[in-house]
Amino acid sequence: MPRPGARLLLPRQLHPFAWWVWALGLATAASRTTNILLLALIGASAGYVVAARRTRAPWAAAYGVFLKLAVAVVVLRLVLQSLLVGYGGTTVLLDLPAIPLPSWMSGVRLGGPVTAEAVYSALCDGVRLGVMLLCFGAANALASPARLLRALPRALHELGVAVTVSLSAAPQLVAAVGRVRRARRLRALPVRGLRGTLSIAAPVLEEALDRALATAAALDARGYGRRDAVPAGRRAAVHALLLGGLASVVVGVYGLLDSSTTLPAGPLGAVTTGRAGPVLLAIGLLGCVAGMRLGGAAVQRTRYRPDPWALPEWATVVSGGLAALCFVLTSPAAALAPDPWSLEPPGLPLLAAAGVLCALLPAHLTPPPPGDHDRTPVSAGPGRPTDQPRKHP
Repeated sequence: MPRPGARLLLPRQLHPFAWWVWALGLATAASRTTNILLLALIGASAGYVVAARRTRAPWAAAYGVFLKLAVAVVVLRLVLQSLLVGYGGTTVLLDLPAIPLPSWMSGVRLGGPVTAEAVYSALCDGVRLGVMLLCFGAANALASPARLLRALPRALHELGVAVTVSLSAAPQLVAAVGRVRRARRLRALPVRGLRGTLSIAAPVLEEALDRALATAAALDARGYGRRDAVPAGRRAAVHALLLGGLASVVVGVYGLLDSSTTLPAGPLGAVTTGRAGPVLLAIGLLGCVAGMRLGGAAVQRTRYRPDPWALPEWATVVSGGLAALCFVLTSPAAALAPDPWSLEPPGLPLLAAAGVLCALLPAHLTPPPPGDHDRTPVSAGPGRPTDQPRKHP
């Protein structure tokens, strides 16, 4: 008899929302610091979890693309800093030929002395942006896009259908072009040049129209787009909650990135010690959740084989939240944003480092993904097999 809790560790794919919440927590932590040591730890943590828990699916290669993009961002930031704003500081690394610019471009320079302080400051800013890209790349590599769209709330099911159809349109169009070209070659008809292109376009568009009609009929047969009668007051409340919540989230994210944003004097300001970002972000998220709950109550939709949400998902979400919380609570602020113009080695805040270690927990507390050596479906729960196909002998 299997021991209690063994089913939680059976190979399966984690809920895609759990990976995205974890990645958002890491990205929030990276956005609050320019400490090169902490940023390196965050990037290494994201890469470690991706290496431990990504599958062999095509979207799992997204992390390599984001890694290259992050390196390109850092290099571009250093080049622009050296060519345009290389002044500042006293330690001159090299003296580039200065190009005179017109008077209306005052404040911008091209060439001139490049100092170590300016280069180090640009490196910290570039690495911060690059690590945030790595966090989102980790979410893209770990979460299946199709499963993510399928798990959208009922209020957003129409958006999920539109995105799914649009994502599948491009590969289907390429396959249709290939079929038409092969058919024309068998008939010794031209497939190159302007004449061949125009002759291919008509059957491809006709096939695309037929496919669109078939998709629309299938969606209608499955009840997509059907809603209950909703009172006008309820619709207004849903719109107000969603728009107000999104506006509050935008202002709250700005407040997180800019610690100088403060709340007015009053009990709310006293509770938050003068920082408006986390409060407005929490209020906005609550408003969005309430709006989606109200809006989704009128949607008639069922979900076939919903992804389970169990202890591994909660552990992943909590680890990402703890990482962000540790960076928010780290004090003094100079530990997270040391002065790059002093060229002093940055310190390592223990609380922030502990938050980064918490972000490593999904690599060990979550079930491993289904491996390629055994593609037999492993049950993730009663009646919930994984998406891996059966391996035939």
